[in-house]
Amino acid sequence: MNRRRAISETPLGRMLSSADRRPDPLEAFRIARRWFIEGRRIEMQELATELGINRATLFRWVGGRDELIAEILWSLAEPTLKASIDAAPGHGAEHIARAVGHYTTVIDESGFFQAFLRREPERALRILATRAGTLQGRLVAAIEQLLNDEIAAGQLDPPLPPRDLAFLVVRIVESFLYADIITGEPLEVAKAEQAIGALLGHRPG
Repeated sequence: MNRRRAISETPLGRMLSSADRRPDPLEAFRIARRWFIEGRRIEMQELATELGINRATLFRWVGGRDELIAEILWSLAEPTLKASIDAAPGHGAEHIARAVGHYTTVIDESGFFQAFLRREPERALRILATRAGTLQGRLVAAIEQLLNDEIAAGQLDPPLPPRDLAFLVVRIVESFLYADIITGEPLEVAKAEQAIGALLGHRPG
C-alpha cells in the first residue's frame, strides 16, 4: 500500500486532507491564544470572522470573552507552575516558597501578561484575582495540592489548614503581581518568595 495513502486513511489524515474541514472550539482557542501571546487584544467578532462562524456560535463554544481569556491564561500559567515546582530545590516550606516565587517571577516577566495588564487593567484583575473568574480558584487548588504533597512527605507542618494556607499564598502572589494596578506602587516581585517562606515558617539559613 502506498505510504501516503495509508497516512491519509487514518482519522487524523482524513481530517487534515478534508477540503471542507470545519473550525471547532479548540481551533477558536488556539487562534485566540496565539493572538494573546502576540499581545493582541481578543475581540469576539474578529475571532468569529477569522473562524468563519457567527458570534452566537462562538459564544456557545467558548463562553464570554472573560471565560475565554481565563482559559488562555490558565493554559499558560499551569505549565509554568508545574515547571517551577519540578525545578525548585529543597523540601517543605523552602521548596514551596522557591517554586511559587519562581512562578511569580516568570509570570511577571512575560510580555503577554504585562501587555494584558496595561491594556485592560480592570478586566485583568477581575479575571485573575477575584472569585468572579476561574483562574484564582484553579491556582489555589494547585497550591493546596503542593502543600498536601509536602505534608504527606513529612516535610511540612502547616500553621493553618492547607486550603486556607493556599489561599493566602495566592494572595501574596497577587499582591506582588498586581501591586502597580492596585496601589500604583510596584513591588519587587523577587520578594514574593521571601513573603511566602515567612508565611510557611521557612527561615533561610
